[in-house]
Amino acid sequence: MATEDDVRRIALALREVTEKPSYGTPGFRVKDRLFARVHEMPDVLLLRRPSVEDREALISSNPAAFFTTDHYEGHASVLVRLPEVDVDELRELIEEAWECRAPVTVRKLGPKPQ
Repeated sequence: MATEDDVRRIALALREVTEKPSYGTPGFRVKDRLFARVHEMPDVLLLRRPSVEDREALISSNPAAFFTTDHYEGHASVLVRLPEVDVDELRELIEEAWECRAPVTVRKLGPKPQ
């Protein structure tokens, strides 16, 4: 079971990431581009995905863990129920979200500082 503390630890370990509030909750940005934020709903994380189609496939693969709301219709973001994913899966999801938003120059260096 993943937690908000896991989100913060994983996200801040990635290259060029800072934490800055977004809609009143912790948000994580790479070069000031938001890729993840803790949602207002308890134990829910909003993550950027490569496309709406990718988001839909993720939701179909595990609707207990992944979902969306009408607010995100047409947007390449997914909501994640943190208690429904383990830390390894969370790490992979956060790294993928980072890759979606990192500038090319940063992405070429990889998600983790050497």
